[in-house]
Amino acid sequence: MSIEVGSKVQGKVTGITNFGAFVELPGGSTGLVHISEVADNYVKDINEHLTVGDEVTVKVINVEKDGKIGLSIKKAKDNPNAGRRNRNTKSNNRDRSESFESKMNRFLKDSEDRLASLKKHTESKRGGRGAKR
Repeated sequence: MSIEVGSKVQGKVTGITNFGAFVELPGGSTGLVHISEVADNYVKDINEHLTVGDEVTVKVINVEKDGKIGLSIKKAKDNPNAGRRNRNTKSNNRDRSESFESKMNRFLKDSEDRLASLKKHTESKRGGRGAKR
């Protein structure tokens, strides 16, 4: 079976890395689903979405000259309402549930925590950048 760009095929997850998942396709070929192509939302840990042995439907998004196959799970979903307008509507609904001020406060608190942690770690290293003089 030849793999054509744009076709949807069933595959089995054979391996997971921090940047994506390898999927065995019909005919014995293997393709990669990049972590950005797993779900519509941000994926921090791919293991929360996929495990080795999962049967998935993927869409072939590219086939390189060297034989590498790029796959997408999110583009393979048959969701006619997944257009850009609908995604904006979803994000607008999400935005309405939390005010701008509360988002900014959460962002500032997270930023301050990260900066404090970074400063603590860089100052504790002897002779490193940011050491006390």
